[in-house]
Amino acid sequence: MATSAAQATSAAQAAPGWVVCLCAAWCRTCDAYRSVFDAAAAQYPGARFVWLDVEDEAALVDDLDIETFPTLLIADGTGQVRFWGALLPQPGVLARMLTSLPAAAPMPEAQALLARISAAQAGSTAQ
Repeated sequence: MATSAAQATSAAQAAPGWVVCLCAAWCRTCDAYRSVFDAAAAQYPGARFVWLDVEDEAALVDDLDIETFPTLLIADGTGQVRFWGALLPQPGVLARMLTSLPAAAPMPEAQALLARISAAQAGSTAQ
C-alpha cells in the first residue's frame, strides 16, 4: 500500500498541476502567447491553467513586481512551485518545461502567490 502511495506522489510531482501565466492586457507579446498557452492547456487537461492579468487581479499579485511578460508560475500536482519567472513566448519552450518540470526549490513569494490564486479560484467556483 505504501508503494502505491509513493508512486502516486511521484506521479503528482512529475506532472504539472498549476500553470499560471501572468500577463497584462496592453502587452502584445502576451496577446500572441495566448494561443500557445491555450494549446498547452488542451494537452494537459488534468492541470489548472490560469491566465492572470496583473492589473485586473492586482490584489492577488499583491506587491510582486512583475517586469517581464509573460511570467509563468508552474507547480506540480502536489502544489509545489517548480518554476517562477519569465519564459520565452515560444511553443517549444513551454512544452519542454511541462514535460520535464525543474526540481523544486524554495520560492516563498511564488508559493504564496499560488496559495492566493488557488483560494481565489476555489471561491469563484463555489459561487
